[in-house]
Order: sequence, then structure tokens, then C-alpha cells
Amino acid sequence: MENTDKKFYLVREDVLPEAMKKTLDVKEMLERGKVDSIADAVQQADLSRSAFYKYRDTVFPFSTIKKEKIISLFFHLEDRSGTLSKLLSVVANSGCNIVTLHQTIPLQGRANVTLSLNTSNITMEIDELLKELRKLEFVEKIEVLGTGA
Repeated sequence: MENTDKKFYLVREDVLPEAMKKTLDVKEMLERGKVDSIADAVQQADLSRSAFYKYRDTVFPFSTIKKEKIISLFFHLEDRSGTLSKLLSVVANSGCNIVTLHQTIPLQGRANVTLSLNTSNITMEIDELLKELRKLEFVEKIEVLGTGA
């Protein structure tokens, strides 16, 4: 079953099992760099490693869910000097943050680029960003592969 088939619930902290609360504590310690490893974090939180691994990908602070907005885009580009730099400049000027970037080896004057963008701080509508990207003379095609957190 994919994530799109799963239901999500907003639950008050006081009704969560202790292991889930501690998992959130461990994730926060790791995110803030307060510990050097998962082993250190689970020890500080008095949580077993197995409980942490059981819950780490299933429990999130509400603020994380609310602010993380990811979109994946696939580009067909002409292979010219500076194209990737210009493409990334448009993305940066929109307020998006690049999460992942993959570029194929150019063949026959064409290259493919896949970008995953965090749009939490975007300064325009997604459609407007896509319109700006399509205006670039070296962009032949843009496909939206998916959106979500």
C-alpha cells in the first residue's frame, strides 16, 4: 500500500503512546545536532532502537507536515553551456529550495533533469513558476512528476 492509500490523523500529544513521544524527541535531537548518533539519542530518550525504527517514518510534528511541500519536476533540455545554472537561478529566485537534483548525460544535444523542490517558501504560485521555466529558450518540456510531503 502506498502512502496515498493510507489515512492520516491529527492526534493530541497527551494521547500518544510514550514510545511515539520519545521517537519525536529523538528525531528532534538528531535534527538539531544535539547528539552524534541515533544510539546516543535513543539512550538519552530512554527508548529502544527498535521502537525508534518502528515509528520514525510514521510520526511527525504537525509543524513539519504543514510546512513541507515538495514538488518533483522532470525537464527535457537542450544541451547548452549554462542551461542548468539558468534553470536553477529561476528556481532560486522563486524562493524554492532544491531537495534533489539528477541530470542525465547529454545525448544528441539533449539532457534530462529531475528536480525535487521544497516549495514552503515559494514567492509565487506553482503555475507561475512553471510558466517562467517554460519561457527559458532551452527548455523543451516540463512534466510534473508528483507533489506532496
